[in-house]
Amino acid sequence: MIHELEKLIQERQASPKEGSYTSYLFDQGVDKIAKKFGEESFEVVIAALNDEDLVEESADLLYHLLVLLAAKGVSLQDVETLLAKRHGTTTPAKSRRDVTDW
Repeated sequence: MIHELEKLIQERQASPKEGSYTSYLFDQGVDKIAKKFGEESFEVVIAALNDEDLVEESADLLYHLLVLLAAKGVSLQDVETLLAKRHGTTTPAKSRRDVTDW
């Protein structure tokens, strides 16, 4: 399903459709898309902490991530390739950045 959604998003990017939320986001540009992704990220955190609507908010987050990736010319395959390279490799926990380091 996620690859089908990615394809639809790419189609909207190539051929905008009037009234389409996806087309609207592309028209607004990367700044708007990134802000929307940030909002959705926060909503996932809240949903996880309160055990409310986590699945729904996660779906929104994934959708906005796919729109952001498409806007930047990055495919889901690019992300999957990197994940495959990382799979099986280990990084000592001490060398990972803490959330406070961001």
